Amino acid sequence: MIIEVVNKISVPFVDFQSRYARYRTDILQTIDEVLSSGSYILGDYVERCEKALSDYLQCPYVITVANGTDALILSLKVLGVGYGDEVIVPVNSFIASAGAVVAVGATPVFCDVSNDLNIDVNQIEKHVSKKTKAIMPVHLAGRPADMRKVKEIAKHHNCYVIEDAAQAIGATYCGEHVGAIGDIGCFSLHPLKNLYVYGDGGFITTKNKDFYQKILIMRNHGLIDRDHCVAWGLNSRLDSVQANIVLYGLRKLTKWNNIRRKNAEFYQTALENLVIVPRDNVDTASVYHNFVVQTKSRDTLRTYLQEQGVETKVHYPIPLHLQETEKSLKYRFGDFPVAERLAKEMLSLPIYPELAETQLNHVIEAIKDFFNGQ
Repeated sequence: MIIEVVNKISVPFVDFQSRYARYRTDILQTIDEVLSSGSYILGDYVERCEKALSDYLQCPYVITVANGTDALILSLKVLGVGYGDEVIVPVNSFIASAGAVVAVGATPVFCDVSNDLNIDVNQIEKHVSKKTKAIMPVHLAGRPADMRKVKEIAKHHNCYVIEDAAQAIGATYCGEHVGAIGDIGCFSLHPLKNLYVYGDGGFITTKNKDFYQKILIMRNHGLIDRDHCVAWGLNSRLDSVQANIVLYGLRKLTKWNNIRRKNAEFYQTALENLVIVPRDNVDTASVYHNFVVQTKSRDTLRTYLQEQGVETKVHYPIPLHLQETEKSLKYRFGDFPVAERLAKEMLSLPIYPELAETQLNHVIEAIKDFFNGQ
């Protein structure tokens, strides 16, 4: 009896184990360097990390913190956002964008998005009120929002711009790095991000020296030294081990982002007649943290791809205004039609730099087979 063995190609959505195996020697050396130094919280490694991030983003002030959510919370706090204030947030985003606003006692006011998944700048002004303190564009999936228009609206209504750039390090808008365009930028260093640590981490960017000096104090309990507290703050410090890992990753980030762009171009060329694919416009350069296609056949396509060994994700299946926790805000289905439609059509394909060409081809061929079979 002859047994036929079929070698099925597997394409996980992320592959942390393969990534670590590739960089294991360097990462262990990076960790050992810090552990051998005896300096584990703040200090030289963190300062070097912040300087390197500042140089990369061409932004004068960078403050590392414990995670991307803390970056948002501290930014809101330093801008004086609190009870009675409103912050305009795109309704298609991760829960942390709105959650940070609630955490400081303010109210998130949702705005619909455009087909590029980012905040619809033509809808923002109808949500502005006397209580509006800030606008929070989210550069979703590593694609820049329309910052020119956002800043114009903010200036006209005398409110701040907080960029949620958690997914977008390295992306540019009109030649400027996102996160360094508004009043304050917030980044995540979660393992899923383009620049990552082995745990949680984040950082804040600003061109305002006063904001910078205040956040430095607020991230460390509001202490100016061991015994004197001058403001209510958080315990939100990036540890030295993770800071040194960021320094290592920064040396590779341009290469990693370029591979993501190359993978995106591969998908765009092969799939543009089958699904709606994301593309840059003349003002933007995306870094494709996620590669999100759109199709009315999303659910059946996703099931088919899973059967072919291709793992996909949906970011995000429930818009913020329909989350259980948002009931008190009195939103209802139908309030944000574009986001509600996208929630049924968006599908994120694997895009990470470690993908092999055979895996990319397998994803593409599986999608082609699906649509050819319909």
